[in-house]
Amino acid sequence: MDTANIQEIRDGARMGVISGVTTNPSLASAEGIGSSESYKAAVREISDIVDGPISVEVISLDAPGMVAEGRDIAGWIPNPWVKIPSTVAGFEAISILSKEGIKVNQTLCFSVNQALLGAQAGSTAVSPFIGRLDDIGLEGIDLIRDIVSVYAKHNIETKVLAASIRHTLHCTMAAQAGAHIATVPYKTLLQMAQHPLTDSGVARFKSDWEKSGNS
Repeated sequence: MDTANIQEIRDGARMGVISGVTTNPSLASAEGIGSSESYKAAVREISDIVDGPISVEVISLDAPGMVAEGRDIAGWIPNPWVKIPSTVAGFEAISILSKEGIKVNQTLCFSVNQALLGAQAGSTAVSPFIGRLDDIGLEGIDLIRDIVSVYAKHNIETKVLAASIRHTLHCTMAAQAGAHIATVPYKTLLQMAQHPLTDSGVARFKSDWEKSGNS
C-alpha cells in the first residue's frame, strides 16, 4: 500500500494481500504528521501492522545527509527500506548504505539509465513512477517493461516496484510488464476487488436461496 494512513493500512492488512507499505513526506503531511518524531511513531505503528518492508523516505538532498538519515531510519523498525532519490547524491548514498546491509528503495526513477545506476549502486528495489510519466504524455508502463527486460537480460536482482499507480489498469499492466511489486493507494486496492458481475452474482445467489424458502 502507498499511504501513511494507519486506518487504511489496518483495513488493507485484514484482506491478507498487503506485503509492505511505502510512505513519503507528502503522504505523511496529508495525514497531519508534522514532525520527525510523529513520523517515526507512525512508521513504527505501520511496522506493527504489516509484516513486510516499510519504505521510509529521506529528505536530505546531499549524500552525507541521506546516509545519516538512512542509518537513523534503519534503526526505527525491523523491516525498513530506506527510500533514496535517483540523483547523483542519491546513488552515492545508495552505495554506502547498501554496503552496510541497509536495504534501499530507489525512488523517483524515470529512466532505464537511472534504474541501471541504482542497481549497480546496490538498490534493493527501484520505483519507476508510471503515473507521473503518463501525466506528461509518456507511457509509464513502457518504462516498467524496459527495466524488467534489461534487468532480466543481465541477471540483475534488484526488484522493480511500480509506483505512482493511479488506477486499477496500472496494476494489471504493471503485472503484465513484469513488475515484481506494485504499491497502490487504498482506494485503488478496493477497486481491484470490485466487479459488477461479482456483485450481481452474489445478489442473485442470495435471492434464489431466499426464494427457495431458506434464510
